[in-house]
Amino acid sequence: MTNKQIALKWFDAFNEHQLENLLVLYSDCAQHFSPKLKIRHPETNGLIVGKNALKGWWANAFERLPNLYYKVTSLTANNQRVFMEYTRQVTGEADMLVAEVLEIENGLIISSRVYHG
Repeated sequence: MTNKQIALKWFDAFNEHQLENLLVLYSDCAQHFSPKLKIRHPETNGLIVGKNALKGWWANAFERLPNLYYKVTSLTANNQRVFMEYTRQVTGEADMLVAEVLEIENGLIISSRVYHG
């Protein structure tokens, strides 16, 4: 699977709120950084590590935001990473422009970093 295909599977899993399909794309010791994580859980300083932490974070997001949807606007991939731009859409909230970088090794995401516009 190419890195672009991994990113497209990531969007499908996220938008369908299929947590297990999302987690299978990540290595067991993957890291995730997000400004929203830093706000909701300041003790993390925005960084979580490992699939259990990822699972807890996204399970909570899917529960709190049942209409959460990411509309892809741009994908750029090379052999090590994917740069994704998308619009975060949630009913009752203003759309948010987001950029995210997935670092990929051996077909698994090892790191993801989120940037808000």
